[in-house]
Amino acid sequence: MSDNHQEPEERREDSALPAARRGNDDVIGVRRGMFGAKDTGDTSGYGGLVRTVALPGPATRPYGGPRAREGYGVFDEIADELEGALDEQGLLPENAIDRTVVDRGELTFHIEREHLLRVARTLRDDPALRFELCTGVSAVHYPEDKGRELHAVYHLRSITHNRLIRLEVSAPDADPHVPSLVSVYPTNDWHEREAYDFFGLIFDGHPALTRLMMPDDWQGHPQRKDYPLGGIAVEYKGAQIPAPDQRRSYS
Repeated sequence: MSDNHQEPEERREDSALPAARRGNDDVIGVRRGMFGAKDTGDTSGYGGLVRTVALPGPATRPYGGPRAREGYGVFDEIADELEGALDEQGLLPENAIDRTVVDRGELTFHIEREHLLRVARTLRDDPALRFELCTGVSAVHYPEDKGRELHAVYHLRSITHNRLIRLEVSAPDADPHVPSLVSVYPTNDWHEREAYDFFGLIFDGHPALTRLMMPDDWQGHPQRKDYPLGGIAVEYKGAQIPAPDQRRSYS
């Protein structure tokens, strides 16, 4: 094979690394150490690591996306159709969509929680959108993101148009309520229970919002960032491994 051999253009594009962010990130805090833990011994060796916690900022038109021409692409088509469908229903798009984010080649609509149900139904039912499938909801906890510490992220797929987008909605720790989407996407049933169990998000209207993994009488929500890293010692091959909050620190 010649030393001048080059891979096909499409293969080079498919294997390319994601583009860097544009610098308009929303910095919400600074994290120290590998895992952000402060009340336990650091056994990772990364105790001196300092990094910012940043969320991608809003995008500006044109959004681009696959097969974009002169900047206008699939993401603009989806945004136009969604905004137009909401406007036809008498809902100003800017009142329902807090921000539109394009990051690492992916499109996310940040939705005001009181309008989440209507936006989801519109995305599912509008012929030009037809996002028939929600593959689940995941939760994230950002203690530094004051007033919107809890985030729920929904992954939507249009089988009709072969497109993927995300919806994101936030709620404060003091009022961790978001509407359930089980009536729109029944596949969210157990996913919402998992997010409630581990993060404490309360999905209003869920048919049976009970814990999924932890015992019913468990105190707290184990995947929140402020959950204590306590535990029990574990025996492994004859050795006694201390609980995380009892291990010695190497930093």
